[in-house]
Amino acid sequence: MFNILILLLIINCMNPQLLQYASKKLKNNFDIVLKAVINNGLALQYASKKLKNNFDIVLEAINNNGNALKYASKKLKNNFDIVLEAIKNKSHVLGYASIEIFKRLIDDKDIILQAVINNGNILQYTSKIFKNNFDIVLQAVYNNGNALKFASIELQNNFDIVLQAVKNDGLSLQYASKKLRNNKEIVSQAVQNNILALQYV
Repeated sequence: MFNILILLLIINCMNPQLLQYASKKLKNNFDIVLKAVINNGLALQYASKKLKNNFDIVLEAINNNGNALKYASKKLKNNFDIVLEAIKNKSHVLGYASIEIFKRLIDDKDIILQAVINNGNILQYTSKIFKNNFDIVLQAVYNNGNALKFASIELQNNFDIVLQAVKNDGLSLQYASKKLRNNKEIVSQAVQNNILALQYV
């Protein structure tokens, strides 16, 4: 019991990654692992197999760091609620989800919208329908101007979408339609953001 209290104190006050040096018994201790993942979700990688399959432990881990999904059990990578929480925290973690969950999530507009708000580049993994959805693409380029690269041809020719993209990253001008690459306001915003955007005019 004394050793457990000391380890809890160390994990709480110092580096939760110290869990990697704990004994197998302690890596299987719910309270110790819970404290570690609350402080650093990536500490989940050092938990026992049993606790990597514990819903509460994994939920706390991904609430701290969505990338912790990588270390969850196969079963929990196939859990809709767990993967959804991870996406809210770090949208690029879709790649850690099971194929079944990935397919289910990638067709859900609300989830894709949430994902691109956090990481615009997620747009590349979506269907043609979402690449041509104004709201989704607008949020994607608001987060990352270069997400314009993955938008439909139609939206690469949309003034509002392209303007938002170049405000975020002037170099995204290269993905705009020829017509908008010659638009004075668009070019002005792009160059104001990054002078190197001139090469795409």
